[in-house]
Amino acid sequence: MKRFRYALDPLCLAACAAYAFGRWWLKQHVAGGFWHDQFTDLLLIPAALPLLLWGQRRLGLRTHDGRPGWGEIGLHLAVWSVATELIAPFLFHSAVGDWRDVVAYGAGAALAGGWWSLA
Repeated sequence: MKRFRYALDPLCLAACAAYAFGRWWLKQHVAGGFWHDQFTDLLLIPAALPLLLWGQRRLGLRTHDGRPGWGEIGLHLAVWSVATELIAPFLFHSAVGDWRDVVAYGAGAALAGGWWSLA
């Protein structure tokens, strides 16, 4: 099995760069819609999951250095969706739950899972 490179994975690097672009340039220049609201949500799994898995590996919670599997991706997708779209609106006055964000998280997870499965 080829070792997963976590933050140095090409998809993670591209997703982090796209997230920075979307967060700090695109949102200031686009009024609304997908590019303003869901583009960065699409990048959640490809950008954040490798970093989280690296942390779990360092803590001994992950026992291998393989690419993320569908079960691992699905578990993190479910946890993040519940945390950000159901729980966060009750804890933070600025947070708003939106089902379209969950669809974007899922689409990003599907794309990332396909990439990691084929790579």
